Amino acid sequence: MAILVCGGAGYIGSHTVAALVSAREEVVVFDNLSTGHRSSVPTGVKLYKGDLRNLDDIEKVFLENDILSVIDFAADSRVGESVTDPLKYYDNNVFGTIQLLKTMVKYGVKHIVFSSTAATYGEPKNIPIEENDRTIPTNPYGETKLTVEKMLNWVDKAHGVTYTALRYFNAAGAHISGKIGEDHKPESHLIPLVLEVAGGKRDKIMVFGDDYNTKDGTCVRDYIHVSDLSDAHVLAVKRLESGGDSRVFNLGNGTGFSVKEIIEIARKVTGHPIPAEIKGRRAGDPGVLIASASAATKELGWDPKFNSVEAIIESAWKWHKNNPNGYEE
Repeated sequence: MAILVCGGAGYIGSHTVAALVSAREEVVVFDNLSTGHRSSVPTGVKLYKGDLRNLDDIEKVFLENDILSVIDFAADSRVGESVTDPLKYYDNNVFGTIQLLKTMVKYGVKHIVFSSTAATYGEPKNIPIEENDRTIPTNPYGETKLTVEKMLNWVDKAHGVTYTALRYFNAAGAHISGKIGEDHKPESHLIPLVLEVAGGKRDKIMVFGDDYNTKDGTCVRDYIHVSDLSDAHVLAVKRLESGGDSRVFNLGNGTGFSVKEIIEIARKVTGHPIPAEIKGRRAGDPGVLIASASAATKELGWDPKFNSVEAIIESAWKWHKNNPNGYEE
């Protein structure tokens, strides 16, 4: 039986597919390739191109394969864009998942690992953030992810579809092999943007806001290596298949770094000056997001290997140096 990975040609999805293949799991990938890359999917892994919002597209996968579990990464994920175009995010992130869940119920597939986000918390009251803390998103991206989490809870009660929602913080880095990494067009994540400056693709990095209530006025985030995230997804799906109950888990390193600190570490790793310019705040950006991941460590047996932001940036820099134009598709 196979594990279906929706959005498996994307950044975190492709790393999770690689981890599943290494674990000798049968994998099927479904992706619309709007932001994913065909060449990030390993040779021999079946890839379906389609849109989750089209029931015929996703039903074809369930008709042609014996699916045991689903890992769902398929979503739009740019915070700023979600503020200016919220309907796009509700259409893709919520309606797309509705269609996926309809198909799972129809074909009796009982387990799903859902790619959620720290954006579900909004501006937190407590640091580090724990799973039972309040969830008041400050942007439509986080709101759509929280909406799906609530929907999963009701679908579990009605149809017995168990789920794990993984709320991760800032994914970064690249696979140790150097064969897959982060390639978004346009890019919106801090570390690859900083490395594009080091690589000569940008003149400077823009820092959005230096008046937050943080140690240097810039936003603070918890960075987690993409391969550590992929390992957590494998553990989560195995837990569900072994009879585990529905749960929400945070995934992070438990340490926060400001935008200015990330830029300074990247300067040291790359040996480049990386000019920076301060701009006004972006709508929807909380000041501080740091995870408590003790529940994932205890209940999933998750043990992150990349526990320094320097190592994360080094792996990303290796990918960007070797693939200056990304996958070049």
